Amino acid sequence: MSNFKIAMVQHCASVADIATNTRLAIDFIKQAKNKDADVVLFPECFLTAYYAPDICQTRKPVSEIESHPEFVKWCENALSDDSESLNLIRKTAKELQIGVAITCFTKGIKYPQNTAYMINRNGEMILKYSKVHTCDFDWERYLESGTEFRVCEFDGICLGVMICYDREYPESARELMLQGAEMILVPNDCENMKPRLMELSVASLQNMVGVAMANPPGANAGCSCAYHPMVWDDNNPSFDNTIVTATADFDGIVYANFDLQAIRAYRNSEDLGKYRKVQAYKHLTT
Repeated sequence: MSNFKIAMVQHCASVADIATNTRLAIDFIKQAKNKDADVVLFPECFLTAYYAPDICQTRKPVSEIESHPEFVKWCENALSDDSESLNLIRKTAKELQIGVAITCFTKGIKYPQNTAYMINRNGEMILKYSKVHTCDFDWERYLESGTEFRVCEFDGICLGVMICYDREYPESARELMLQGAEMILVPNDCENMKPRLMELSVASLQNMVGVAMANPPGANAGCSCAYHPMVWDDNNPSFDNTIVTATADFDGIVYANFDLQAIRAYRNSEDLGKYRKVQAYKHLTT
């Protein structure tokens, strides 16, 4: 395929009501299908809402709060891989023959994880990724971090996922690129977007990958965006690699069309990432 269309959902699932958020997600998937999207990308923790109970705001050691009713309920609310909500999303993806990158808190070994599932057109879960770089300076310290970055194949395209704060670490995108990623999907939920957009633009450039990010709307938030890696155009000095950027307050779906043939041709002709001097990278694993 040449044209790859991603529908980035810019909407806030602000209430921790899984049934309501699931119905809302299905509505967005149907809207995206009507616009011939190939994949629907949701913001961070859409099904469960991206929130933590008040007890987590204390930032006390987890051993001091893990038996608190609010914390227990929050952990119990996390989804399992075979939950009814996820099965409904899978069923919708299969019926509509569309890919879905859906997000939620999931059950870890003991505490929740911040997770994205990639579901293919047959309703199969082809990737489960749990956020590696949890925001341990805040309430995300109570989440279990993921342990690896992984890629999957969707319609012959190598896709990877990183979530929100992963973006702050260049190793995240580079790890996906080294596994062959051609496209990186980024579920997000944060503000102060201007410098973060630049991070994504640079990640696209440095790793020769397409990048798509979905973020809820709000003051200094929103700005769901997409970037392609091609930044050289001798005939256009003002050329940049932005495909689309939403406004902060837009509520709905933002669409981005990626020209895969152009991206692949660029990856074959350019040298970014091909001549790494790994012998000099003495501290990257410390």
